[in-house]
Amino acid sequence: MIIDCETHTIESISMKDNWKICNFAVTNTDRLKRYFPKTLKQNLTPTLSEIFVSQKVKDFKDKTEFLFTLKEKEKRTIIGLVYVKNIDYEIKRAELAYGIDYEYEGKGITSKTVRYISDWANKELGIETLQIIAHKTNTGSVKVAENNHYVWVKTLPKEHTPPNEAPLDMELYELHYER
Repeated sequence: MIIDCETHTIESISMKDNWKICNFAVTNTDRLKRYFPKTLKQNLTPTLSEIFVSQKVKDFKDKTEFLFTLKEKEKRTIIGLVYVKNIDYEIKRAELAYGIDYEYEGKGITSKTVRYISDWANKELGIETLQIIAHKTNTGSVKVAENNHYVWVKTLPKEHTPPNEAPLDMELYELHYER
């Protein structure tokens, strides 16, 4: 799947993305280490990224998890990642998680991408409830959820434990599609 936007493309993960994902992870270590520690750890070297990408391509084919890359149009570098994860096809619910390169933050790219991916998950996977889990101090992530009509549902106590930190309460936002 490729969606062509003004400044970037949204593409499903591909085997040729391993070097680009490694570069994205290393460049954005400070941004990823708190909320995406597993993704960061799995992409600190090209060899680790190759294993990571191989697994994510398999997950995509198996429809167990979907990873999309945001690529800058001219240089084709990866500027962001969006996951559709924790999919429950029986109750038609999934979670979105996303991160963007520090140079592209605040430009509306993540909000537009989340809109496309939310609609895709509804149309292609039959997902009726999408969730975003964000920390209240992560104002960029909260704004992305709100910009896409995700509604705050509740606080999830001790939902996420960043490396070397105490567990954090996280905020649950949901978007419901009509049946």
